[in-house]
Amino acid sequence: MSRLRFMNKHHYETLERIDELIKNAYVVTPNVDHLIQLELGGELCEAYKQADLILTDGKPLIWISEWYGTPINEKISGSNLFPKLCNLVAKNGYSVFFLEATDVVAEKVAENMTKRYQGMQVVGTYSTPCGFEKNDEEMKKIIAMVKEVQPHILIDALGCPKQELFILHHREELGVPLSLSLGASVDFEAGNIKRAPRWMANHCLEWLYRITQDPKRLAKRYLLDNMKIIRLAIKYKPSKNNRGVQHKLILMAFDSFREDGLYAA
Repeated sequence: MSRLRFMNKHHYETLERIDELIKNAYVVTPNVDHLIQLELGGELCEAYKQADLILTDGKPLIWISEWYGTPINEKISGSNLFPKLCNLVAKNGYSVFFLEATDVVAEKVAENMTKRYQGMQVVGTYSTPCGFEKNDEEMKKIIAMVKEVQPHILIDALGCPKQELFILHHREELGVPLSLSLGASVDFEAGNIKRAPRWMANHCLEWLYRITQDPKRLAKRYLLDNMKIIRLAIKYKPSKNNRGVQHKLILMAFDSFREDGLYAA
């Protein structure tokens, strides 16, 4: 895939940048699982290539950036960004549409966030049925719902890669000024999934807590699949031998740690 440039700023600067991007922009929050999927190629790579802002959702990515000698300032996970974004929405009078993959979660998160952030405008919610992406009528229905209410911001929480591919294929048609793929962040705020205790998150053990919440789905991902990140980090680490031919390589996201750029171009 083409190189990705992770934004290298703090939370408050990220919110300022998001505010500036409310025109026709797309924000993604890649974690280790996403990077492993990106290494396989396909349309997900194109979705990331078209993103206007790429945040760093995962301590391992911070550690890799430090190992590469170009440290990223701060982990900015979707789950930490989302409440701050809702506060920005309420403060600036923006409107939001929630698109989710779990039954009634979209409605619940809208209810919770409008109570917490007075003045937040939620103009629509929808929880998609299983297999929606293969159903043309369902896709037309979703697009029509979003276009009818014309939100300033679309919170797309369909899970990777469905959420990224939905925006890739329908961004222009939707005409939403700002779309964000936030995955499980919406489930956390809806109360559908519990977040790890603060001490676990502070000690990089959030992954372990998440396994206890859904071991059937997440044990393999965290204990086996995500270990591939070590091999990929080694594979793309710059060296004297490969520096001269980097322009000839198909570079994945790790190349971004060697760049001064702040976000995807």
